[in-house]
Amino acid sequence: MTNYHQKNVVIIGGGPAGLATALMLAKRGWKDITVLEKRPSADYYEPDKSFSYQIDGRGQKLTDLLDITDKLADLSVPNTDFYFTIIQKDGTRKTTKLPIADSKRKTAYWLPRASFVELLYQEIYQFWQDSIQVFFNTECLEIKQHPEYLEIITQSQNGEQLTFIPNLIVGCDGLNSIVRHTLHEMEGESNLFAMQKFPSPSAGLKYKVLSLPPQFPLSEQAGDVAQSTMAYAIRSAFKERKKAISLGLLPFKNPHQPRTANIITYPEHQIWQLETPAAVAEFFKAGFPQLPIEKIITPEEIARFTSSDGGKFPMPQYCSGLYQIFGKPEDNQGTAVILLGDAVHCFPPDIGQGVNSALEDIYVFQETLAATEDNLSQALPRYQNLRQADIKALIRLVQISYPWQYNQDQLQKKLWSVNFFVRLILNRLLPFLFNSHSFLLIQNHELSYSEILAKSQRTTQFLAMLGGLAILILIWSLSSCFKSFWL
Repeated sequence: MTNYHQKNVVIIGGGPAGLATALMLAKRGWKDITVLEKRPSADYYEPDKSFSYQIDGRGQKLTDLLDITDKLADLSVPNTDFYFTIIQKDGTRKTTKLPIADSKRKTAYWLPRASFVELLYQEIYQFWQDSIQVFFNTECLEIKQHPEYLEIITQSQNGEQLTFIPNLIVGCDGLNSIVRHTLHEMEGESNLFAMQKFPSPSAGLKYKVLSLPPQFPLSEQAGDVAQSTMAYAIRSAFKERKKAISLGLLPFKNPHQPRTANIITYPEHQIWQLETPAAVAEFFKAGFPQLPIEKIITPEEIARFTSSDGGKFPMPQYCSGLYQIFGKPEDNQGTAVILLGDAVHCFPPDIGQGVNSALEDIYVFQETLAATEDNLSQALPRYQNLRQADIKALIRLVQISYPWQYNQDQLQKKLWSVNFFVRLILNRLLPFLFNSHSFLLIQNHELSYSEILAKSQRTTQFLAMLGGLAILILIWSLSSCFKSFWL
């Protein structure tokens, strides 16, 4: 059975970017907005996607526009209250409060991805049902090209097909975007919508997520349990490179929500070679003697963890084309297409900008709609001109800002730390010449990614000049010493 619907907007992908785009368009007065999402519900729990977001000032430009920042704050742990406990293999612990790099910047908020998605969906459910319809369990099968418009063919879990002929298609469907893939095929030999990939030390790292009980025990002592608002790094007893591992837990506001422990390491690590639940259980028991592992990780969770494929950090990548227009969509005689979020730029989570850059995409898109009175043929080229350079700069920032944080190479991590503190100290001493490290500059949402990269590169040039001068002085000093010696 096939039903035909002519809709103004179809958004493919009902994650944070898709739902936030729907809310933005509805707030602008758009009607007939359809969101297509292949998952069964907004609160559907996927253990290997149960990571956390830090929504900073960049992302809050959109949440402020949508009037949901206060609700976001209620569900989150603010970075101003971020406490971090390291638990060593012998059970000793050290708790520190993460320093705030710049107290003048907006407070950033930590919350699980699922909580943010549910917040956006509840906004739709409570206030925008007249404008937005979300189809869960629905997958986009194909996007067909006609002379002046595009046709979307979808299928629900029960086999029912729906066909849409929208004026606007928004691709928020991630790295493997069917929207971008379709545009790439339509372009033929052009690489406008082909992802350009760049190397990074963190690309290719594998990860899995362990689901742990809320307030799980940290020892056999009664009442010694994990605090939901506390971040933890739990070190293993293993010392060998292919066995050493850590459990990383980010803070949750809800004390009744299951905790998630991230395991991130290189592909050749032993944990990825374990094939049976018994082998995995023994690995965790031997690796974390400071924890009552059998009280924390259930056999069912061990079995799920063992069978899970986990995930792999992608290479930093982006495509140059951000939009395409077929016909005249502003006259209801064509289809405009725009790509947002991971569909157009994707990278490892090193600098915490995945969700923030996506939300900023949507905010900039909103600004271009406002400037052009929602004329898509004018707004989309304007959007690309405004956003293209920032996306390219963002990918470069991912490469250089903090790729060694996963302990892939201790020497490289130490060199990164030296570079970080040299820039920090020079910025404090000579702020008119030197900028802080790009990892800190990214926290300033008032700076674009292009401006941050320019500041970082300018400081690199000054450091190179300073190093060159130091070498010349050293050569001159050695030369003078030799002359004095022979004379």
